[in-house]
Amino acid sequence: MSSKKSFTGKVILLSLFVSPILAEWNTQDYIRREHSLTKPYQGSGMALPYWDFLGSTIVTSNYVRLTPDLQSKSGAIWNTHPCQTRNWDLQVQFKVHGKGKDLFGDGFVIWYVKDRMQNGPVFGSKDYFSGLAIVLDTYSNHNGAHNHQHPYISAMVNNGSMHYDHDRDGTHTQLAGCEAKFRNYNQDTYISIIYKDDTLVVSTDLEGKNAWKECFRVENVLLPTGYYFGASATTGDLSDNHDIIAVKMYELDLLESQNQNEDRSQIIPSAATFDAPREHVEDEKPAMSGVKTFLWMMFVAIIIIVLVVCGIMWYQKRQENARKRLY
Repeated sequence: MSSKKSFTGKVILLSLFVSPILAEWNTQDYIRREHSLTKPYQGSGMALPYWDFLGSTIVTSNYVRLTPDLQSKSGAIWNTHPCQTRNWDLQVQFKVHGKGKDLFGDGFVIWYVKDRMQNGPVFGSKDYFSGLAIVLDTYSNHNGAHNHQHPYISAMVNNGSMHYDHDRDGTHTQLAGCEAKFRNYNQDTYISIIYKDDTLVVSTDLEGKNAWKECFRVENVLLPTGYYFGASATTGDLSDNHDIIAVKMYELDLLESQNQNEDRSQIIPSAATFDAPREHVEDEKPAMSGVKTFLWMMFVAIIIIVLVVCGIMWYQKRQENARKRLY
């Protein structure tokens, strides 16, 4: 009887330790407050404990809005403490919403990078970055036969030498990705980014089921310690509200991992595999609608009529002048 109880206890204990890497909420007590953002946001005045913000970011009692649903806005929040944890689970509650039904953009990025508080062209942050970017892209740039639907979530690891190409949706440098319709939900939407034993796992909970759905998994990803978490967003001709509701970072180093005492601060970010690249194909010009075609034809017809009338008037005037010379 005692052996049975001991076995049951081991099973329960094991389930507690492995829950962060399964499709379940991380309910462990290993949350790192210095890397987390929870309500109430304000400390003293407009300050955020452990976080800095820049650009169009505003802080309210219910959300941190990186960009409003207006054109040409850019904002970001950055953690003030470098992450010294080798294995971690970053869970972000967010909301992307706006008035646009068919056209909206551009999206936002969750960062784990060397340089913080850097404005730039990659969804409001620095290009040629060093570290990890999880891109939640809402605008499709239509690039050839391998098109995927948007919104789309992808990962990019950069050692500072690669350019993020918006015209290709970053697909020639991404590790992996998945379609994820995370926009304009009434319920809470979440993303989990787990980095454990050199494996990156990105999952979502978009349907309010309180369970993770794996988006993609990539092995042999090397990330150093000492980098910073952050999130940035941008709008262009298209726009959306990009809101961060909460950030919770869980330390997973208490799990059994190899080489826990290894110094990883000098590791160069890298990944063993990338998605196959694809050639950039220029977008085809959209065909005109029936109304536009009719209006264009009417415009051309009016121009032709005006030219014909002017020609007749000029010819008649010339004939009249010729008759006067004869008399």
